[in-house]
Amino acid sequence: MPTENTANLVQIGEKAPDFTLPTDNSGEITLSNLQGQTVVLFFYPKDNTPGCTREACEFSTDKAQFDAAGARVFGISKDSLKKHENFRKKHDLTIPLLSDLDGDVCERYGVWKEKKMYGKVFWGIERTTVVIKADGTIAKIWPKVKVPGHVDEVLAEVKGLSA
Repeated sequence: MPTENTANLVQIGEKAPDFTLPTDNSGEITLSNLQGQTVVLFFYPKDNTPGCTREACEFSTDKAQFDAAGARVFGISKDSLKKHENFRKKHDLTIPLLSDLDGDVCERYGVWKEKKMYGKVFWGIERTTVVIKADGTIAKIWPKVKVPGHVDEVLAEVKGLSA
């Protein structure tokens, strides 16, 4: 892990960094295999915490609308596959959750950041959503996501890409 906050967030218009990550349903996802489709990646800090649960539940609730707009949605955190499976079952999530256990994808997307809470400094995932166009380039980035209303904003962006 980095020792200083040098991770840079990916930029709109650049090619999204490719990756292959395991999913909570015993498969794996390779981003480059999804070319031709819009992809939404929501990076979140931790399963079963209030904000992360609300965000995952809202993406799950709107999954049919994302599907209708031709978009695939994936949640990514550093939690293990077992934690993801428990999270999915507990909240009836319909969005695949990807495990970035070693943090490589989080670092390459620039969401692994130095954070501060209650006077303590630590490293963690900064809640961030990235929309990737069908050609594999980044269309939109939301850093430091505030959950209320966020999924609606992402859905509007995705619908605009498919219009």
